[in-house]
Amino acid sequence: MRAKIGRVRWRIPVILGVTFFFHFLTRNSLALALPRIAQDFGWSDREIGANGKILLGAFFISYGLANIVLSPLAERFGPKRSVILAIALFSGVTILYGPLGTSLLALVVLRLLLGVGQGIHLPMVSVIISQWFPLQERSRANALWLLGPLIEVAISPLLVVWLVNVVGWRSAFAVLGMSGLLVAIPLSVKLLQDRPQHYPPMTIAELDYIEAGQAISTNLSKNTSVTLSWKTVMGNRQFWLAVLGGSLNNFCAFGVLGWLPTYFNRAKGIDFEALGWPLTVVFMTSVVGTLIMGIVGDRLGKRSLTAAIGCGLTGLMIYTATTMQDVQLLVFFFACAVFCQSAFIAQEYAIIQRLLPAHLMGSGTGLYNGLSVFFGGVGGSFIPGAIVAATGDFDTGMVSVVAGAWLASLVMLVLARLLKY
Repeated sequence: MRAKIGRVRWRIPVILGVTFFFHFLTRNSLALALPRIAQDFGWSDREIGANGKILLGAFFISYGLANIVLSPLAERFGPKRSVILAIALFSGVTILYGPLGTSLLALVVLRLLLGVGQGIHLPMVSVIISQWFPLQERSRANALWLLGPLIEVAISPLLVVWLVNVVGWRSAFAVLGMSGLLVAIPLSVKLLQDRPQHYPPMTIAELDYIEAGQAISTNLSKNTSVTLSWKTVMGNRQFWLAVLGGSLNNFCAFGVLGWLPTYFNRAKGIDFEALGWPLTVVFMTSVVGTLIMGIVGDRLGKRSLTAAIGCGLTGLMIYTATTMQDVQLLVFFFACAVFCQSAFIAQEYAIIQRLLPAHLMGSGTGLYNGLSVFFGGVGGSFIPGAIVAATGDFDTGMVSVVAGAWLASLVMLVLARLLKY
């Protein structure tokens, strides 16, 4: 039956990856522009820590809540239509940075609105992937769409830094927002599909649960439904361990992603105009790492263990990087850290898609992503920023994310003992 799906299914994660390229382009551009925003507003190092934590953290508050609250509504509205709506919302908000981004308060409000606009995007991607791919292919399928944001993270330093230097940061945001409207929406309308049209009786996700011996209805009629309920998910300690591990990993990941441009600029003395290549080298390793780790996860089936090892090495590499004064060694060790963290990235949603019943894939992924991003993203923004605000020391702020990586490693080791693939 699965053979009928055909090769067209591998097109789906590629398209989703393109949409997430623009998702991350509009999300991460503020972190890249923060040194220039701070310069224009005349902020000191401590003011950057105090104001930066609010700017970076505001997004994760509304984004996390939107994941939890809006995902069930988006799933009923339809995954494809919800993806298109999300692109329209976050692109439109990004355009408004141009005319409205004239104060800290205005920027905070826009970041909150951006989080709401992007909140339904990832849960709907999870629904679509689960409809198109069986369990044994999902690390690769998820790694494929994750290449979109990872490529964005890798090349956006060159693009955004150059654009900010040419037209200013407000105009740069407007340009980035327009690009999402002009590219991602037409592509999604034309090529994206919710599920295989010629495979109506039962989704791939539901077949996985039958094969895994889960307690679902085995009626193969058109009205086949999954009988697992929210009570099953809420009482599943494996799911909550995954949420805790994801939160800790996000604390580390978003701490690095949000603060690294400013860290390079203010702590290591790299001029804003020269930030592009060091950041690109660091984040490009995540593209290679995710591809490799996606294959490793599918072939070994040890996804939680792979993620645990990656998180442990990530913390070690970040700590080592902060002790470096030579720019080349600094970039090398941060690149190693990002490569190691890709071990978690490539496995994350395959683990969640394994733990959730098919009919709760969208809302369940929204719950996972909302909680893990809310606690991890807000923590990764506020805690390093608060340390910098209190001490004026960017090195100490960056070291704080090491604890998140090592704790995530410990949690994923426990989860690896509980999960059976």
